Amino acid sequence: MLPPDARLRRPSDFSDVMRRGPGRGRGAAPALVVHARLLPAEPADAPSPLPPVRVGFAVPKAVGGAVVRNLVRRRLRELSRQRLPGWPPGASLVVRALPPAAGAGWDELGAQLDAAAGAALRRASVPRGAGVP
Repeated sequence: MLPPDARLRRPSDFSDVMRRGPGRGRGAAPALVVHARLLPAEPADAPSPLPPVRVGFAVPKAVGGAVVRNLVRRRLRELSRQRLPGWPPGASLVVRALPPAAGAGWDELGAQLDAAAGAALRRASVPRGAGVP
């Protein structure tokens, strides 16, 4: 289970992460898409540290019925909880499941989350127009 301070809950938080612009990026895999937003780095002597990583999930009806959607959401939530320490502080991510997520196994979903989140975070950290490594 994700800690309460690591969850995106309000629709405005979701739309803020998914908007285009500086500090934002998107990464895709066959079963999911990850949108990321990074806050600008604070100076070392800043009084307040960056907030913790926050994650939100969007699992549309195209993925399946309610039981399937909840299963996919629970898997993504647990996989994200395991990866929280590896993601940069101040990052916000929205994980959007696609229909193939319903048939993806635990390891496959984890690998796709790693790939998509890595690409989204890389793109969010590169200034616009500079290209992605």
